[in-house]
Amino acid sequence: MANKMFSGNFTRHIVQSLGKAIALGEHPQGEPLQAEALLCGSFDASRTVLREAVKMLTAKGMLDARPRRGTIVLPESQWNLSDPDILNWMLERKGSLPIIAEFVDMRLAIEPAAAGLAAVNLNDNTRNNLILAINRMEAAANGEDDHLDADIAFHVAILEASNNRFFWNMRHTIDVALRFSIRMTNRFKGVDRASVDDHRHILNFILAGNQQGAEDAMRLLLNEAKILVNNALAEEFAKKHKS
Repeated sequence: MANKMFSGNFTRHIVQSLGKAIALGEHPQGEPLQAEALLCGSFDASRTVLREAVKMLTAKGMLDARPRRGTIVLPESQWNLSDPDILNWMLERKGSLPIIAEFVDMRLAIEPAAAGLAAVNLNDNTRNNLILAINRMEAAANGEDDHLDADIAFHVAILEASNNRFFWNMRHTIDVALRFSIRMTNRFKGVDRASVDDHRHILNFILAGNQQGAEDAMRLLLNEAKILVNNALAEEFAKKHKS
C-alpha cells in the first residue's frame, strides 16, 4: 500500500472500517475494544495511526479510551447521532426502519419550522438556490438530473433559507439520512421519485412570504412519509410475530 494510502487517508480508512464494525455490533457495546496489537495487525497499521483513529471515534462518542483501563465501546446512547458517519453506519444495519422512523420524527420537528422561517427570512441568494433546486427536480422528472440529489438539494436549500445556523448545521446529517429515507418512502408509495408539485407547493408559500402556509405544507409532506414508515413498521412487526 503506497505510503499506507498516505497517513491521513489511512487513518480515515480505519475510522470508517472500525466505526462501521462497532455500529453493526461486531464490537459489543460496553465491552473493551479488541487489543491494540491485534487491531494494528488486522489493519496493518502502526500504533500511532491506530491511536489517531481511536481518538477520532472517541470524539464521535463511540469509544472511551483511558490510561490503564483500555478502550471501551460506549453504548449507542452516547454516540453523536448528528454525525453523518455514525448515521450512515447505523443505517447500513439490517432492520433500520426504526431509525428511519425516528429520523422522520426529527424532520417533522425541524423542517416545517425551517420552511416557515425561510418564508420570512428569504434573500436573493437563498431564493435563487430554492428555485434552482425545484428546477433540478423538474429536470429530474424529465430524466435530465438525479432525482434523489435534486430532492435533497431542495430540503437542504430550505435549511439554508431559514437563516438559522443550527438548522443549517444539520445539512450533512439531513443529506445522509435522506438518501436512505427518500428511497424507502418512494418505494412504499410505489414511485421512483418525489412529487415535484408537492415540493413546488411548499416553495410557493415560501416565495409568497407565507410563514404558516409554508409550515403547514411541509408538515403535510412529512406526515405522508411518517404514515408510510409507520405502515412499513407495522408490516414488519406482523411478519416477525406471524404464527
